[in-house]
Parts: sequence; C-alpha cells; structure tokens
Amino acid sequence: MNPLTSFCQSLTWTEVAAGIWKAEAGKPEAYTLLRAAGVSPNIAAISAIGEATFPFERDEIVVEIRDGKTYVRLPLAREEQVYGFGLNFQTVHQRGKVMQLHVDHYGNKDNGRTHAPVPFYVSSRGYGVFVNSARYLDIYAGAAVRKDSKHPPEAKDRNTDTTWSSRPYSDAVEILVPAAGVELYIFGGKEPLQAVQRFNLFNGGGCLPPRWGLGFTQRVHRLYTADQVTNEAEEFASRKYPLDFIGLEPGWQSKSYPCTFEWDKTRFPEPAKFVQQMLSKGIRINLWTNPYVSPDASMYEKILPYTGSHTVWVGVVPDLTMPEAQTIFFSQFEKDHVNIGVSGYKIDEVDGYDTWLWPDVATFPSGISAEQMRQTYGVLVQKYSTDMFRKNNQRTYGLVRASNAGASSFPYVIYNDNYSHQDFITGLVNSGFSGVLWTPEVRASKTGEEWLRRMQSVCFSPMAMINAWADGTKPWSFPEVAKQVQEIAMLRMQMMPYWYTAFARYHFQGIPPFRAMNLEEGFTQKAVSVVEKTSLGENPYVEAVTKEIKDQYMAGEYLLVAPMFAGQATRQVVLPTGNWYDFYTGKLAGNGEVITVAPGLDKIPVFVKDGGIIPLMPPLLHAPKSGQKVDLEIRHYGEKPGRYLLYDDDGETYNYEKGQYSWREIRVEKQQNGQFKGSISKAEKNKPDSIGKVTWRFMTN
Repeated sequence: MNPLTSFCQSLTWTEVAAGIWKAEAGKPEAYTLLRAAGVSPNIAAISAIGEATFPFERDEIVVEIRDGKTYVRLPLAREEQVYGFGLNFQTVHQRGKVMQLHVDHYGNKDNGRTHAPVPFYVSSRGYGVFVNSARYLDIYAGAAVRKDSKHPPEAKDRNTDTTWSSRPYSDAVEILVPAAGVELYIFGGKEPLQAVQRFNLFNGGGCLPPRWGLGFTQRVHRLYTADQVTNEAEEFASRKYPLDFIGLEPGWQSKSYPCTFEWDKTRFPEPAKFVQQMLSKGIRINLWTNPYVSPDASMYEKILPYTGSHTVWVGVVPDLTMPEAQTIFFSQFEKDHVNIGVSGYKIDEVDGYDTWLWPDVATFPSGISAEQMRQTYGVLVQKYSTDMFRKNNQRTYGLVRASNAGASSFPYVIYNDNYSHQDFITGLVNSGFSGVLWTPEVRASKTGEEWLRRMQSVCFSPMAMINAWADGTKPWSFPEVAKQVQEIAMLRMQMMPYWYTAFARYHFQGIPPFRAMNLEEGFTQKAVSVVEKTSLGENPYVEAVTKEIKDQYMAGEYLLVAPMFAGQATRQVVLPTGNWYDFYTGKLAGNGEVITVAPGLDKIPVFVKDGGIIPLMPPLLHAPKSGQKVDLEIRHYGEKPGRYLLYDDDGETYNYEKGQYSWREIRVEKQQNGQFKGSISKAEKNKPDSIGKVTWRFMTN
C-alpha cells in the first residue's frame, strides 16, 4: 500500500457499556493506554447511571488514515465549551487551544506537556471523547477552520471591523494520532458529570485510599536519620498536631540519582525495627524513589537485560512492560520495604524533562517505543506497586509525578516542582475532568499569612501534605499562625468521615471527590468576553478572552471551597443556583449569585449546599484503626430536608471488594413543629460498623 494514500474510514460504533460506545479506525496499535493500565470496567456501576443517547450524528465524526497517521474530526456547536485534555494548571476552558499531549514536567504553559496528558475531553453538552492511544497526540480544540466547514466563520475586514479576530470561530475538535489506526470511545450523559463518571468507571472506578491516607502527612528532610524522624514524630504528638504517615526522601537509600532501593545503614541501621516502632505510634512510612537503577544496586546485573538503551542520571530504565523486569524490580521492594511494614511510595521523575529523561530515539527490549513508554511509565509504576500491596491485602496511598488514562483506580496523587498557589488550585479544579488526583502540597512560605493560606488549601485536597524535603519546615514553623494551622489540620481529621465517603463515591460511582464548578448542577457561568486595553502597535493580535472559574471547586457531595491567597483580604465566590450556607456558621450566603467574602485570616471560605449533611468525628491525632469506633456529630445545613449515604469499611484492606462494606443512610426531615430531626439507619449484620455515639447539629436556625 502506498503510505501516502488517504482513506476515509467508515466507523462502526458498538455500545460496550451503558452509554459508552467504541469504534476502531484503521489498524489500532496493540499497546494502548488501557492495555498499560490493565484495569477492568465496572459495568454494573456504569449501568446504574442509566442509558444515554449517542451525542452525534454518526456521519459527523470523520476519520482519515493519511501518510500512516490517523486524523480525527468531531463537531463542536457554537456555544459549546470543552474541558479536560489532562491536568492543566492555568486554564479550565480548553476550546480554542492547540496542544500536544505529551508526558512532561509542567513548564508553566498549558500546552499539553503535563504530568497527566489524558486524551479525554468533556463537553458542556454532556458527552466525553477518549482517544485510546499511547502516542503524543496533536490537539486542535476548536482552533482550526476548514474551507469546507458546515458552519464557516464570517470573513471580516480587520481595517474596518472592530469584531475581527485572529482566531475565527471553529466548529470542530481535530486530533492527529501518529499511527495508522486508533480506538475511539464516546461517553454519553445528560450532563458533563455523567460522562466523567462513565469514564472513571470504565477505568476501574476511582481509587479508595486507606483511612490513614486521608490524614496528615509530613515529608521530612532528605538527609534525616531514623532518630531524627522519630524525634519529629514525637514533636508532632507533644504539640498535638495530627500525623498519619511520614515520607522519607532520597537519603533513606544508600545511593540515589540513580537509586539502589536499599536502606542507608548509617542513617537507618535497623530499618525493620524503625518501621515497626513508627507503626506502634500510629505512623506509617512512605519511601521516596525513582525507578532508575544504579550500577551499585544489588539488582543491577539481573535487571540489565530488561532495560532500555538509554539511562536516566546514569541509572538504567527497567522495561516494566516485561514480566521479568517487573519481578526483579518489585520483588526487592516487597522484600526490603513492604514485608517490614512500609506503607507506600513517592515515585518521582517519571514525567520529564526531555533533557534528562530517555529520548525518543531510545529502544526497549519489549519493542515498545520510547514515546509509548514515556506516555505510560507513570501508569506502569502505579499499577505494579499497587499490585504488590494488593497481594498482601493492604491498601496504600502515595505520590507520583506522571499518570495517564486508565489509572483512575490506582491510589496515587500527582505533585510537581512548581509552587504557584493559584496554579495549584486550578490543577485541583482540572483534575476531576481526567480521572487523576492532584495535591496543592505545602513546602515553604515567605510569610505566616502565605503559610496559613497554603495549609488551608491543602487540608481541602486529596492529600494533606507538607513536603519539607529541602528545608525541614514544620506545621509550627510560623509561630504567629501555628494555632490556626493546628486548627485547620484538626478540621481535616474531623472531616474524615466526609472525605472517606467522597472517595467511596469516586470508587463506586465515578464521581470525582474534588471537581470543577462546571460539573456542579445549577452552575451557569456567565461567560464575559473582555479585551485588555493595549496598543495595537505593542500587541497587534490582542484578543478577547473568556473569563473562567478556576479558583473555587466542589469537594465531596455538598461543599464548595473558595481558597484565599496571600495578600487577599476579600474575594468573589460564584454560587450555583439554590441556597448556599456558610460552613462555619450555617448562615445563608446566597443563591445563584456572585458574593464577596472577607473571612479573615483564620478561615478558608467554604459553603454548603441547601440540605447538605456533613458527618464529623472527634479531632483525633491519627486516623481510626480497623475496627475502631468513633462518635459522630452530624451537621445539617439549610432549609431543605437532607439525605446522605455514609460509607464504612475496615479502612485498611481490600475486603470491601468482597462485599465487606456498608452504606448507612442518614436522613434529616422537618417535623410538624418546624424543627428538624435526624436519623441514621442501623448497621447491617456482619458488615463493618465503626460508628459510636451519634449527635446532631442543625446549623441553620
């Protein structure tokens, strides 16, 4: 066949689960994102969402195979907005963007080079599109105009027409796949959230961390010794700051960059004893590593035949698509780490940059290309490390620098080396579109105000973490706000029943625990086009930009969080339709309007949906252990009756996959005398029951 020949593909769409359709164009490659992840769809949970209609006229989706590449074109309506395309840090609206989806360290531009370049986008019209390719994909998200467009833009005279734009209206999303075929998936829904749910459930459902993973974590200085770690844990306890797991940074290894994965016996002379002593204090150990094997590692000679042609910092790169490499690599992790009680990992540097990661000219013994390996390496290390803990029936929760589609069920949170607080929040907003988790970690600050504002954000995120690997900061490093930091950390602990249930909904229903306002019912953003005043001589291509909500988000079923940044005394909050109430006081905040709040330094603005139910537990210093009963204070907000399903299991094992879990129904109803009354269903026989005494607090009087 002439490689320059162009073929239009006639697509056959097959419904592979309720509201999910698949089509193949050309000859799709065998190695894909879904194959790398190796997870199974939750068909029953997808069916529970309900039926959906195919969102396009089938002939509107055009696919051509040309020059050995696949060109995909999908229609866009005039008022349609698109979200997703991976973990972005500066923008929520992706229409009009040109990007290449490429695993990389975030370089301060939303251009597709990011830690999780997930090739999935969601439309404001309620559907989603997924391209199951492990290649670098070129995306034109309503950014190019064909001369045969069915809805062409009007040609305008720039000299006389003030509405002229250098970026005229485009009616399509166009995707270039550098392969002679591809798998495409369409996810239907009545609203965008349903498409996201289906996508997450098709990827195995969201992760369900252990309870301790939702507690507080401190990553200590990179050169700490066992004694210094122990002393720091004791200081947390004496000062009454919560702490569930400690992260050891590179110095725990005998050598790192590249790594031996072996304990440095000068800093940790008795690793097993140290780990067990920490566990006896209720604190777990998490180990930093990157997967590049030092010539001094004991596994080096064994794994060498199963590594790529190029090194990273002179460490060889295991080909983790090969069972031999998986066995050699993770068997040492299991023997030296997991079997002595280590609870998880921080997997670094699987994201880029081009200057130090393996180049695209690299080869791997499996035959997988360097490009495909780069797009999936973060997924592979998540998968096989999770499998290692699963084999021991222990849940884990860790950190990773790269991910992609298929990894929703893996218990890892993404982080990076950027440190913009504003970008961190936008990343958290965007994470919910792409089936990944992101943490706005805290490292250092110039002032106590900045420190407190960052701590407030991190306590309303997937992982409440200080990363002190470089400077050794502590929660109390700024004495002037130490009390407020302690209070927000303890609030994080009090809210654990709420957070745990939010993650259970992520696992069983596919609903992201942290998500954009655009996925919230009743949120109607009034897009306003503005043109910054500037001289055309200075900027001849000045354009209108659409304002977007990227600094507030939904957390769990009922909460709207609006972080404050250093230097802010007030901020605006956009409330969806319906009454919303102040989390702290229960007072009405507004209904479908933009409000201005001035919370003071001590509080992060949080609002609760009318009828919202928030279960709280006592402010413990450690997450409840398996079988430990905790009392609940159940708060109700607003004037509407409320209903909430509270999740429970043992909090540590995978026994929930065998049915060992329960949903306790909480109801709040208004009595004839106008007062509210709450009830909670009884625990099921032979099912987990960690609830002790229950008290009620009706916040809105």
